[in-house]
Amino acid sequence: MEISLYFDPVELDRLNFVKDPEVNRFGDVVEFAQEVDPENDFKGYDVAIIGITEDRNACNNSGCALAPFEIRKYLYRLFKFDNKLKIVDLGDIRRGNELNDTYFALKTTLAPLISSGVVPIVLGGSQDLTYAMYLAYESLGRIINMVSIDSKFDLAKSDDNFDAQSYLSKIILRKPNHLFNFANIGYQTYFVDPDAVKLMNNLYFDVHRLGIIRQNIEDSEPIIRNADMLTFDISAVRYADAPGNGNASPNGFYGEEVCQLMRYAGLSDKLSSAGFFEMNPKFDKRGQTAHLMAQMIWYFLDGLSSRKGDFPMESAHFLKYIVDLTGHKENIVFYKSKLTDRWWMQIPVSEDKISKYRRHVMVPCSYNDYKIACKNEIPDRWWKACQKLM
Repeated sequence: MEISLYFDPVELDRLNFVKDPEVNRFGDVVEFAQEVDPENDFKGYDVAIIGITEDRNACNNSGCALAPFEIRKYLYRLFKFDNKLKIVDLGDIRRGNELNDTYFALKTTLAPLISSGVVPIVLGGSQDLTYAMYLAYESLGRIINMVSIDSKFDLAKSDDNFDAQSYLSKIILRKPNHLFNFANIGYQTYFVDPDAVKLMNNLYFDVHRLGIIRQNIEDSEPIIRNADMLTFDISAVRYADAPGNGNASPNGFYGEEVCQLMRYAGLSDKLSSAGFFEMNPKFDKRGQTAHLMAQMIWYFLDGLSSRKGDFPMESAHFLKYIVDLTGHKENIVFYKSKLTDRWWMQIPVSEDKISKYRRHVMVPCSYNDYKIACKNEIPDRWWKACQKLM
């Protein structure tokens, strides 16, 4: 991959960071693009960090293009955990003459990384860059699940409106469509049109209110584990913990809660890219929001370094449970990992669809879903997945 075509390298002098292999911080072990053979295709790496200084489609948040530098400034001073992750920082994608040029550069960069098993971490920039991340999967022909941690759904009221708060509509309306499932975690009802909630339900997408998730943060783990791609808007965090955002509000997740969500994301063997958006240094107080985002990425990497490879279709380390539902045509088959105690449900699929939807037949779930089935009730996750596969 010709990285010089799209990237400006990280300005280490400007970061005021000097590598010291004796100290063992992230910045001491990350390899920077200017230190790597330009002919390297990065297949030997586990993670690629990509900044993107784009905010032309930001909503009330101009200045978030400055975020990648500020996040790196804190991230590379954090001490790394005991792991063998090989991480490369590719630098910042240059802002294109047109917005579509930026999207094309990001899509073209991400696609070969994802196909090679390298997990890209995108540091935005505005959240409409999620659209370019989706296009990378589309170019690979992959049908994916996406999870968004956001206080809103980012749906447009018209086809002509496209920005950081309406990008999801553009993804949903693309033909042919490669989005199998969308899940929102943490939406706040007073920010969301009730018709949008109805639309999400009609599409059999998964939307979860902030208050419900905060009652038991562990309920978010199967939702995140089902995703191929994660997009995070810092406005999902309350202003007191993350003031660096033009759309910050009094309510939202606490800082330690989003760090827990990021560890769940890192632990998921299925998740293959993550984007962190809308952090704006212009509004940040003493670098608090940039520091929080750096810690979130730290937790994501900590989870990634602890992956067990325990997906049911790829591992024999599972217990199989078959629940016979009285009065229902189909039994529900559950799998429990012996390595992590995590659960999955198998969705029945006809032979003509199995090749297309093979990666979506196993749906992450919780022990509570198994208990619901044992009471002769159909778990909501199982039912929604079946509707999309019919």
